[in-house]
Amino acid sequence: MMKIANHNIKTYHLKNVRAILTSTLLLCSCVVNGQSVLKYVDPDIGTAHSRWFFYTPGAVPGGMAKLAPSTNGHYGNASGWEAVGYDTRQNSIEGFVHFHEWQVGGVSFMPTTGELKVKPGGLDTPNSGYRSHFDRKNQIAEPGYYKVLLDDYNITAELTATKRVGFHRYTFPKNDQSHIILDIGNVQGESGPVIDAGIKMLDDTHFEGFVYTYPKYVKTYDPDGMVNMYFYGEVNKRPDNVGSFTANGITQTSRSANGKGAGLFLDYKTTENETIEIKVGLSYTSTANAKLNLETEANGISFDQAKAKAQQTWQQELSKIYVEGKNDTDKVKFYTGLFHALLGRGIASDVNGAYPKHGGAIGQLQTDAQGKPGHDFINTDAIWGAFWDLTQLWSLSYPDSYEDFVHTQLQLYKDKGWFGDGIANSEYISGVGTNFVGLTIAAAYQAGIRDYDVNLAYKAIRANELGWKDRKPGSGKMDVKPFTEYGYVPFLEGDGKNYIADSTGAVFSASHTLEYSFSAFAAAQMAKALGKEDDYQKLIKYSNGWRYLYNPANKLIQPKKADGTFIDKFDPYAPWRGYQEGNAMQYTFYVPQNPEALIAIQGKDYFNNNLDEIFQKSEKDGFGGGKTINAFAGITSIYNHGNEPSLHISWLFNFSGKPWLTQKWTRRICDEFYGVEPIHGYGYGQDEDQGQLGSWYVITALGLFDVKGFTDAKPIVELSSPIFDKATIALGNHKQLIIETKNNSKENVYIQSVKFNGKLLNNCWLYRDELMQGGKMVFTMGNQPNKAWGSKFPPPSVQ
Repeated sequence: MMKIANHNIKTYHLKNVRAILTSTLLLCSCVVNGQSVLKYVDPDIGTAHSRWFFYTPGAVPGGMAKLAPSTNGHYGNASGWEAVGYDTRQNSIEGFVHFHEWQVGGVSFMPTTGELKVKPGGLDTPNSGYRSHFDRKNQIAEPGYYKVLLDDYNITAELTATKRVGFHRYTFPKNDQSHIILDIGNVQGESGPVIDAGIKMLDDTHFEGFVYTYPKYVKTYDPDGMVNMYFYGEVNKRPDNVGSFTANGITQTSRSANGKGAGLFLDYKTTENETIEIKVGLSYTSTANAKLNLETEANGISFDQAKAKAQQTWQQELSKIYVEGKNDTDKVKFYTGLFHALLGRGIASDVNGAYPKHGGAIGQLQTDAQGKPGHDFINTDAIWGAFWDLTQLWSLSYPDSYEDFVHTQLQLYKDKGWFGDGIANSEYISGVGTNFVGLTIAAAYQAGIRDYDVNLAYKAIRANELGWKDRKPGSGKMDVKPFTEYGYVPFLEGDGKNYIADSTGAVFSASHTLEYSFSAFAAAQMAKALGKEDDYQKLIKYSNGWRYLYNPANKLIQPKKADGTFIDKFDPYAPWRGYQEGNAMQYTFYVPQNPEALIAIQGKDYFNNNLDEIFQKSEKDGFGGGKTINAFAGITSIYNHGNEPSLHISWLFNFSGKPWLTQKWTRRICDEFYGVEPIHGYGYGQDEDQGQLGSWYVITALGLFDVKGFTDAKPIVELSSPIFDKATIALGNHKQLIIETKNNSKENVYIQSVKFNGKLLNNCWLYRDELMQGGKMVFTMGNQPNKAWGSKFPPPSVQ
């Protein structure tokens, strides 16, 4: 992004060549298969406790415009992160919102008839506002398209989008009092309080405006920051009257509004089944760029054309991994998970490369000779745990998404001096107080994704692992100093609610020690690859920090104080005391950089028997928090698939000589934790952080995984039990991988043999670069374990 222009031209063209080659592969695949995969995506799955991004069908992959109905968005949420937006248990819609990102939400529209109302009204008193009842039998939600009948007004509302433009189509009944409410000055989802807002009609059919918000996590981690949203819209019919409103009330004939609660209403006399369409260009930098985004992406495009293009895009992206089999339920889980993975992290830059910087400033990405940026700047939730699902999926078939993430973080490093684990418009919104960006970029390097300044990347990675002087709280890892001094993070007593981490230690000291040990390993491998031997020796030493906290008396990871003694009153099932969003039973297995050492220190028999027993017990609770509808329901459990710290554990049997148990338990988790219902989706309301749990299902269903998240100097891919009879994968390097599964069934979960390009594979793993050459991998399955297969030579655990 900051390289010389001719290199960026090359980058841009390479990216387009990649897209063309991949599209050719997909076209061939789709013609042969002759089926659309969109029918297997059900956006309603898991909507009983869905996060703000989760239910946004009116969007394209990674888009800025994420249009969706909201049942409760104006309520916001007290902690700044909980489920909000669309809840399957609620039966009234309060508007259709445009922005849906982590800590970003705003700009709600609603068509109505009859008496003018400018407040949404409450869930328990819907008639008090413009909210309308609806029946889900009159609702259609598909990738790129949403449709619903608003019962109170007899209006059909439809939504679709391009990357940066939202499209609305409202079909009205005959009514002399039809309205479109443009409600832009109120809290939406995770956005936090509105600081200022403004909207105005520019002429008979065009309007523009802005919303400035102060989300809770910006306030906590980047207090001088803000989140700005801009829009420029056009409606295809001139309103009969335009009025405005603010928190102070209504002005009947006014064409602008400013301040909290600001909005406009457009009045119409409509005939039976008359349609009114609206296009809304969005931007995080300016109304001028919102207009440019609209003109570039949507000029002359009708609603139907936009819908067709959006769904074509989804078909193309989802079909990069085409699965076949007799069980449609598994296909629904697979493609809905892939849908959420591709939907999760949205672009923040404009078509001209402008992007939002700290405090409302505007940055500019490097562009090619045609004025197009080579990469997009994105908004992103924390990458915490995403190396066990999302980044592995990206590196398999969606390397452009991985490149955009890396370029975004390097731009942030240049702008602010530190990586940001989670960001909203360049503002730090870490949420977990740690930072795995360095590991994620080091893994990208090892996976061959290197289209960036590698030396700058390593400099930033090294600072992320070892730097503490003048470190900004929002960059996380505020306890790096004691980690580098002690080799572990000393425990600080706290109430578990405040994320205390400073130069003396941390409340979540044990989980931080484990996490920093893993990321130090990743940085060490990159240092070694770059010939930085001194750094390698230092970092590889820190990668063994977990050993300080291993208690041989209970065979668990236990927090230690600065004096080297273990904490007392230790409860291995208790979260928030030494462990973030988990407990000792879960975090003891958090040694992905060296499973062999963990197995050795516990003893192989104990390790296997104990872990198998853990999964047997966990299965009774659905591998999480049972049927409790709460994101943190499983954090006191013995295993919790509903949150990131546990996601690699079922794959550890590959390292302990019993790969058939990885085959058994990964299949069980896919079958039982994941569901296809509004309430039972990802567990029962678990914490689906922008596509991670969905990604885990996708890669696990293919039978592919890496406990180390591709951080090894020579990454591997572990093998387990594929779910589908056949999977055709368009690899990110333009090659094709076919995975076939013979004798496949719900009972036949155990691998009997594997052939790759005609040669027998006797190990439960292979090097990633071999896999990425493509070809055909054939699994033969059975209903009893073949204990000889894959057990003799475990995956390497090299230090």
